[in-house]
Amino acid sequence: MTESTLPKAYDFHGTEERIYAWWESQGYFQPSNDPKKPNFDPTKKPFVISIPPPNVTGELHLGHAMFVSIEDLMIRYHRMKGEPTLWVPGSDHAGIATQLQVEKALKNEGKTREDIGRDAFIERTWEWKRKYGGIIQKQIRRLGASCDWTRERFTLDEGLSRAVREAFVSLYEKGLIYRGPRLVNWSPNLKTAVSDLEVEHSQEPGTLYYFKYRLADNPEEYLPVATTRPETILGDSAVAVHPLDERYKHYVGRKALVPMLERKIPIIADEYVDREFGSGALKITPAHDPNDYDIAQRHNLEVINILNRDVTINENGGQYQGLDREVCRKQIWQDMKERGLVIKEEPYMLNVPRSQRGGEIIEPMISEQWFVKIEPLAKEAIAAVKDGRIRIVPEHFAKVYFNWMENIQDWCISRQLWWGHRIPVWYCADCGKMTVQREDPNACQHCGSKNIKQDEDVLDTWFSSGLWPFSTLGWPEQTEDFKYFYPTSVLETGYDILFFWVARMIMDGLQFTGKAPFNTVYLHGLIRDEHGQKMSKTKGNVIDPLVVMDKLGTDALRFTLLVGSAPGNDMNLSEKKVEANRNFANKVWNAGRFVINAIENAPARPEKDPVWTPADSWMCARLNAVVRSVNRLFENYQFGEAGRQIYDFFWGEFADWYIEIAKLQLREGGDRAFYTAWMLLRVLDKCLRMLSPFTPFVTEELWGHLKQTAQAKSERMAPDDPWAEALMLAKWPESQAEHDWENPAIQDFVNGTIEHSRAFRTLKTELNMPVNQHARGTIIAAPEMMAVITAQKESIKHTSGLDDLQILEAIPNAEEYKQYHSSSIPATGSLVFLITDANTNDEKTQEKLKKELEEANSQIQRLEKLLDSDFANKAPAQVVENERAKLETYRKTVEKLQKQIK
Repeated sequence: MTESTLPKAYDFHGTEERIYAWWESQGYFQPSNDPKKPNFDPTKKPFVISIPPPNVTGELHLGHAMFVSIEDLMIRYHRMKGEPTLWVPGSDHAGIATQLQVEKALKNEGKTREDIGRDAFIERTWEWKRKYGGIIQKQIRRLGASCDWTRERFTLDEGLSRAVREAFVSLYEKGLIYRGPRLVNWSPNLKTAVSDLEVEHSQEPGTLYYFKYRLADNPEEYLPVATTRPETILGDSAVAVHPLDERYKHYVGRKALVPMLERKIPIIADEYVDREFGSGALKITPAHDPNDYDIAQRHNLEVINILNRDVTINENGGQYQGLDREVCRKQIWQDMKERGLVIKEEPYMLNVPRSQRGGEIIEPMISEQWFVKIEPLAKEAIAAVKDGRIRIVPEHFAKVYFNWMENIQDWCISRQLWWGHRIPVWYCADCGKMTVQREDPNACQHCGSKNIKQDEDVLDTWFSSGLWPFSTLGWPEQTEDFKYFYPTSVLETGYDILFFWVARMIMDGLQFTGKAPFNTVYLHGLIRDEHGQKMSKTKGNVIDPLVVMDKLGTDALRFTLLVGSAPGNDMNLSEKKVEANRNFANKVWNAGRFVINAIENAPARPEKDPVWTPADSWMCARLNAVVRSVNRLFENYQFGEAGRQIYDFFWGEFADWYIEIAKLQLREGGDRAFYTAWMLLRVLDKCLRMLSPFTPFVTEELWGHLKQTAQAKSERMAPDDPWAEALMLAKWPESQAEHDWENPAIQDFVNGTIEHSRAFRTLKTELNMPVNQHARGTIIAAPEMMAVITAQKESIKHTSGLDDLQILEAIPNAEEYKQYHSSSIPATGSLVFLITDANTNDEKTQEKLKKELEEANSQIQRLEKLLDSDFANKAPAQVVENERAKLETYRKTVEKLQKQIK
């Protein structure tokens, strides 16, 4: 295909699916050094990422788009660096989310899970997974993810289930897993414990209820107490006051009577009590408040649960047994009013824990659950980050990690669900002991009885997710994949699950494999709307990545997410930003069309060695500088800044300036045309290679045409690094040492030319004129710059879109020139005038000139102050001389501007 037959605009609709199918069919996503294939070399170090497994129930949202874009960029970069790369894909069985979907379907049939039984329900859930579970993976493919799909895993796969069994039993055998009553987040609708991640807190208006806690030895005396939840009075086991509170400390050691139940409880002193909250006396309900639970542990208080699993009041609630918690709240408060125990009510803003899934109020509740003793695991995980085995990017999150890990609580791992990894514990009805083992037992391992029953609960989804980096590679078996690809290289995810997932993987990796599961943790931020607000369906500000990709293309979305983000920082996103990057994809495409045309029309071979123009040398120097900078940024995980620099170079220097100069050079024909076409090929090739991890589709398509055209021309028309089967396999541009053409004099020479061209273009923009609209220009040059600017007259004229350009040492007619639009160039001391039929000496122009004069005077003051200080004596002579030259240039600029201002 030639430039003339290449479409004028890049058609992502007709490209993305075709290109992706070709990549996958060719096996390009698989590691170049694979233990499953011939000629495997175990000494080659691989680069490995395990994908954060999306929920099998999920559909693509911006969080997925972000992590897929970043991880794919890393994988593509390392693949192009020649490293064997493996990106392991997969999905999570998502216990609660998936069970809810199936229960919803059953509800439509008028059934519950209990109606059909556990086995039938699990089979229905597998059917649902087979039908809908592949949606998210297709959508991840749509983003260009170069995962090795032949190694795709699912957390309920047979191999991963074996890993879960091994992990549970191993921890149990070491005494690190136990069963007992602890405070958990209880979901009344799901009737299961849920993790902190599944609880969202919202500020909601409520009431602060003040009441009397009468003393047991003198019911006429009382402590005033405040609560937001009167129903929990039924579970109180103490009243606490601050030990330094003069109002109440003489009550410590006495007993109080629980309202309505008349149960005696102690009055205690604890520094946790906030003397400013409510009355300063605090009711302690250990079974239904995490802070109260901690106080109960310190004071050895009774823990009284007052709720059933459906959050109705249980037998501990006395006469209120059977009431719903909300009904009980109203009833007990009314009864207390009638008894004269109520003091007052006040409006109060509550921090209400709600279920992320259904919005119901989550109940802190004591429940019999399975737990992991986490402290021994946490110590090892802390050490791994402190001693540098694991690096966290950005670094400041290491402090957050340490703070959380040093205050970690035992982990509740059991869930009262049916979908998931069932806990491998069997209870014997005869001897009452537990059997815990890796394979399903036929009999009790203690007494031999066959009258055994497996625990009904399943494991928290995060239990299996914590094993993900090594279970996906075959652990606990010592598979070839596990031996070669583990430990993995980078774990990339959002900072919001640093504790829920990342910390658990680190603890599990060290515990079960003896190695840190990855050497780097890269944390990205959250995506917010254009105003910095969190996206939510209720606000109506959610951006659907699938809709955006359909409208503007995958490359545009990926580039926006990658360039707009920095490690650990939230980013604001709008469709306008994506649209701007769609324009960039088109800019790349159009530049490619021009280069392909230049190659087609250039001679096949040169007759002589090259004679490079200043523009060629400048372009090479700038390209080398950008390659060096981009490599440095990639090595430091500054991908967004790397993308921005490639963007600025490609658009502002290559496409907008060098290509315009190249048009003049190509007209000369002969060797000049050949070497100019080769330079265009060289620069475009390196740019496409650097852009490939950001925008894989448009670059792959264009590079294929570039390669085809260049190879058809001649073997001399070739890039620095050899052509490859595909751009995604091509060699990444390496940083080069400084070359002869990186001559400061040449750089200054060409930069001066560019400054003048940009000044004329800016003036046209301010007048809403297209760059190619007819106009004339005048440059008033400083004497020392006259020769340089005159030598580049044609280049300036062409790149500025001028019909005529004159270069003068002074303004010939001050009155006449005051009517023309002008701009100053402090770096060269020049003034440029744009002469058009529409020129008028309007207020806008005068205001602009005054601002330029103000800026120039400000620079003069700064430089004069600098040169009058110790700087002039202490700084190197050349540096001081450069500052003096700048000062003189600004003074000349002021003189010229003053002549223009009325």
